[in-house]
Amino acid sequence: MRQQLEEEIFGTGQAGGSAPAEPNRRAMHSFAALVLSLSVLVGGGFAAYHFIGPAIEKFVATDDYPGPGTGSVTFEVQEGASGTQIAAGLVKAGIIKSTSAFISASSAAPDQAKAIQPGSYTMKKEMTAKDALAYLSDPTHRSVKRVTIPEGLWASEIYQRLSKASGIPIKDYQTAAKETKALGLPSAAKGNVEGWLFPSTYEFEKKSTAAEQLTIMVAQTVKVLSDEGIAKDKWESTMILASIVESEAGSDKDRPKVARVFLNRIADPTGETIGRLYSDATVSYGAGRRAVSPTQAELADAENKYNTYLYAGLTPGPISNPGKASIDAASHPATGDWLYFVTVNPSTGETKFAKTNAEFLVYKAEFTAWCKKHPEAKCFG
Repeated sequence: MRQQLEEEIFGTGQAGGSAPAEPNRRAMHSFAALVLSLSVLVGGGFAAYHFIGPAIEKFVATDDYPGPGTGSVTFEVQEGASGTQIAAGLVKAGIIKSTSAFISASSAAPDQAKAIQPGSYTMKKEMTAKDALAYLSDPTHRSVKRVTIPEGLWASEIYQRLSKASGIPIKDYQTAAKETKALGLPSAAKGNVEGWLFPSTYEFEKKSTAAEQLTIMVAQTVKVLSDEGIAKDKWESTMILASIVESEAGSDKDRPKVARVFLNRIADPTGETIGRLYSDATVSYGAGRRAVSPTQAELADAENKYNTYLYAGLTPGPISNPGKASIDAASHPATGDWLYFVTVNPSTGETKFAKTNAEFLVYKAEFTAWCKKHPEAKCFG
């Protein structure tokens, strides 16, 4: 039986005891299907089978389009799709002529096969299998929902950016944010996603939901905290402090010092700062208004629980979504006895640190002078 199958596929036997038999097309496809089954998941490449590659090339030549192709069609590589599934999908979409041609091309270029990633690709119809493989292996051809979330945004601002990139309504993100258990939000967060949506550049799958996107962002924050070795009972306080540092520090080099200033203030309930942070950023967050400095009315608002001019200690929750540099600063603050700092030049982020109120007042005057020169900044509302 084996000899007969080989004869039918390769044409090495005799039909009727005389003329060479024509290759049996159905048997050839069966053989190609057997080889096709050797492929593994995307990212793992295709199984090596160089010893049969030449034989496959011989019989798939007529199962390939001449190329270069025409028209346009969107092709989706699903997460976890195998080489077999990708090849079959390409055939179904009219992009390549046969699965065997694609497997043959993959055998000849295994590195390209390994490079294929999930996502959407705009391709031509009737391409050669070799060209289709090369196209899919090029990451610049991959279409995904890419969005960059910078450090320091409020959750509400993040929803706006995600919605603009994905086309998903903002209300879907707002709804998803309330299902904190489904998002994998740690219990330490007390049901509040603010602070836990890690800033980064994300590539979301085309069909990903608002909940799936937020879940990925929360998981990234948890990963950073875990990698830092921060104890779980310190996660929430770390994220609160990190969020304030993110909103107040002018540069990465200042973040550890800014973290130390706030910790020194909290640790000095009977001293100059009476345990209060005196953070403009916390007041503005509670007031729901982005500003360089809060207004006098906002500073006097006792209804604002984030008003650290009136309430001692950390705020009830994070006031922004901090990046790794601020989380590092909160978990590893600088050593020093500063109690004050002033960003004297908001344009450059130049910040000066002071140990006494007298020094602080000098630096505050510098900031006020900057504000007078830049009325467009609306420093005081």
